[in-house]
Amino acid sequence: MNANVNVLNWFEISVTDMARAKQFYETIFDIEMYEMEMMGMKMAFFPREENNGKVSGALVQGDMHKPSMDGAKIYFNGNPDLDVALSKVAAAGGTVTMPKTHIDPETGYMAFFIDTEGNGVALHSNG
Repeated sequence: MNANVNVLNWFEISVTDMARAKQFYETIFDIEMYEMEMMGMKMAFFPREENNGKVSGALVQGDMHKPSMDGAKIYFNGNPDLDVALSKVAAAGGTVTMPKTHIDPETGYMAFFIDTEGNGVALHSNG
């Protein structure tokens, strides 16, 4: 690993109800996720373009995946203004646990929420 590569190259968000979780993320981010089964797990993929170097991930339902508010936090890109996605969290079945909060002028803003599966997740935006 060095400064020329992404520190993170993939993420998985554990779910217990794939349909509910997929609907939640499609609603707050206004995206479409495609589903497939792989290695005995249900997966729904966030939008991505193969081999472009950008990080992506999936919702995963399987024996080894258990939703949790504890542990590592995933910060979704909320640009240009994380309030757009954050304003949809409650109506989609989640809970905002920290509203849009200014970090500093160089870093921007952050917010935390709990998704429909009980995962603690975050948003970041420059504005």
